[in-house]
Amino acid sequence: MSAIVVENVSKKFRIPHEKKNTLFQNIVGVIKRQFSYEEFWALKDVSFEVKEGEALGIIGRNGSGKSTLLKILARILYPDSGSVSINGRVASFLQLGVGFQPELTARENVYIYSSILGISRKEVDRVYDEVFDFAGLRKFENMKLKNFSSGMSMRLAFATAFHAVPNTLLIDEVFAVGDEAFRKKCSDKMIQFKAEGKTIVFVSHALDSVKELCPRSMLLHEGRIAAEGDTETVIDEYRAMLPGASSIRAY
Repeated sequence: MSAIVVENVSKKFRIPHEKKNTLFQNIVGVIKRQFSYEEFWALKDVSFEVKEGEALGIIGRNGSGKSTLLKILARILYPDSGSVSINGRVASFLQLGVGFQPELTARENVYIYSSILGISRKEVDRVYDEVFDFAGLRKFENMKLKNFSSGMSMRLAFATAFHAVPNTLLIDEVFAVGDEAFRKKCSDKMIQFKAEGKTIVFVSHALDSVKELCPRSMLLHEGRIAAEGDTETVIDEYRAMLPGASSIRAY
């Protein structure tokens, strides 16, 4: 059974040719109709499926559309055309900590953030101790979040999302947060999720990590799928195209 089905998805952004810094410049632009934009297609007619329990890697150069695709899967962005279907609960490791309230304690924020992730209070009660133990923030649970460092806040967000008991995980270059011990915890947790049959979509420039976690991968180039299949083969294609991207054949 398919956990994710993406059909003919395209997404474009409008890039203004002129930078208008003041309200006056924007008003003048509206009156004179002098706004001009360039259309940039971040994704073009992308289609693929991910089976339940499969780990799919997505690789490619900066600007190839990887993060845009993941944000569409996470419903942070919406496609201009095409459709996306995802079964089950999704935990997205993008824009972690959205909804955190700095004037509230870490404990209160865990409950708020969990509700945003779709976790019931009863479920949070069950995993509460595990969240703080995983984050290594037990002694700070009653401290206001405004007194946390950015790294501590991200660790709290990670730990909360990890314990959301999702069916599908969407991950975008997130393991640079925290010290080496915490990154090792995150990596071990991902391996555990994989062993439990969770569905994983992993966007990364760390090719060794992609190879370790994902048997199948997809290479994006200029918003299109340039290669798809066995991870070793896809990585070889990616490395081969680095000196001259124009030689890639997109399909």
